[in-house]
Amino acid sequence: MNLNTLSREKHILIAGATASGKSALALEIAQRFGGVIVNADAIQVYDNWRILTARPSSKDERAADHRLYGHQDKEAEYSVGHWLRDVTPLLDGPERLIIVGGTGLYFTALTQGLAPIPDISSDIRLAATEQFESHGLAPLIRELDSATRAQIDLNNPMRVMRAWEIQKQTGQSLIYWHAQTPEPMLPALRYEPILFRVEKEVLNHRISKRFDHMVEIGLLDEARLNVEDFAPHHSASKAIGAQDIIHVINGIIDLPTAKERITIATRQFAKRQRTWFNSKMKGWQLYEP
Repeated sequence: MNLNTLSREKHILIAGATASGKSALALEIAQRFGGVIVNADAIQVYDNWRILTARPSSKDERAADHRLYGHQDKEAEYSVGHWLRDVTPLLDGPERLIIVGGTGLYFTALTQGLAPIPDISSDIRLAATEQFESHGLAPLIRELDSATRAQIDLNNPMRVMRAWEIQKQTGQSLIYWHAQTPEPMLPALRYEPILFRVEKEVLNHRISKRFDHMVEIGLLDEARLNVEDFAPHHSASKAIGAQDIIHVINGIIDLPTAKERITIATRQFAKRQRTWFNSKMKGWQLYEP
């Protein structure tokens, strides 16, 4: 696709895998054609890991207006529903948005609607976590209905646990709640969708190089600021590599070991993202630099 053909009025949606370069594309569009860059990444909402989560730098934030980055405390629970509530006033405002990120669920909720699933109690969340940590995913999967099992990624602990929690909390399956989905907040006529895609080999190379760059620009200093009150149960601690880099600061593992672990985990995450995008965003315009 050619950036010069992009709409100057419609909101722009840019989805892409981690480390693909989508944030740089969003910044280029904002600088060339105007617009406010809005975060659609579930982990970049937290304030304590700028470098580790590859949030836009202070320089980038000065170059263009950025919203919904680092606006949540590390302990805050933040769901797709919270994100939709935060993005709503921006959609209704006067400025064209460039919504960019790697959390596919944010984009599908925005453009296809969000099921009105009730909040899950802390007891049920804890039960799901304890079940997973003690026995793995298999017992949770067995309790799901067949329709849910057929539609979710059974290798993704977060998806399986979420489906199990919903079923336990409400007595209805995830599929039932999806059927109650209302009309989308952002109908197709109001946005132009872009799927940012690079070749697997190129992406893996970028992921490998990214860790070294993070260390160069201060990752270890950032980890030292987090080490004193770091807790694995904090929402922000779900950032890929958070626990590994804290282990480096505490002398539990060395930096090369952390790099290997984080690189592998990031590649696995990027693979899951690509699978989601290929399944859910078949009609989106491809941007392949």
